[in-house]
Amino acid sequence: MAERLVNIYTRFERFWHWAQALLIFVLMFTGLGLHGMHHLLYFGQAVTLHTIAAVALMVLWVFAIFWHLTTGTWKHYVPRRDGLWRMVRFYAWGVFRCEPAPYHKGYWRKHNPLQVLAYLSLKLVLFPLMWVSGLAYLTYNLWQPGTADASLKLELIANAHLISGYLIASFVVLHVYLLTVGHFFEHLRPMVTGVEKVDLSPEEEAYLEADEPYRLKG
Repeated sequence: MAERLVNIYTRFERFWHWAQALLIFVLMFTGLGLHGMHHLLYFGQAVTLHTIAAVALMVLWVFAIFWHLTTGTWKHYVPRRDGLWRMVRFYAWGVFRCEPAPYHKGYWRKHNPLQVLAYLSLKLVLFPLMWVSGLAYLTYNLWQPGTADASLKLELIANAHLISGYLIASFVVLHVYLLTVGHFFEHLRPMVTGVEKVDLSPEEEAYLEADEPYRLKG
């Protein structure tokens, strides 16, 4: 393995990451306002802003899914067991004892096994639950006329939306907290510049030097 500075995050990947983060924070802020946690916005303003941010995030996700499928980067999210329990132990125990991380990022394996499971559950479970419940909530009057069990259905939809929202918010809090493990700016900088020091196998290094030399920065 050779350690090299590599541009591993494309412009779109960085744009997608930061735009998604901004929209999620807008949704969290307006969602808390809708539930009376703050009164910085009028209710109507919060509903409008929440809806606009939700639609924008869904559109962004459509483009992101297309990008992942066409560029092959979906492979970074294929789960694997190798090294999983080492990462669980590191986050649960080793990180508090200043032990070195048992995982080193590579060009074709950006995420450690625990990150893969977390991102996969977010993409395949929590976000779909958020979209489906949110759209059902928004269009409730269109598909559910006044019936005897209308209020029960609305309550179930609202609770599903709320639970998924809190779970996504918990993920965001944990994600930000883990940035503080080690050197904060070293974790943050790659998602700004796109460049990070990673381990390259001989095959990866040969591929980059032959086909994508512009990615090699040092």
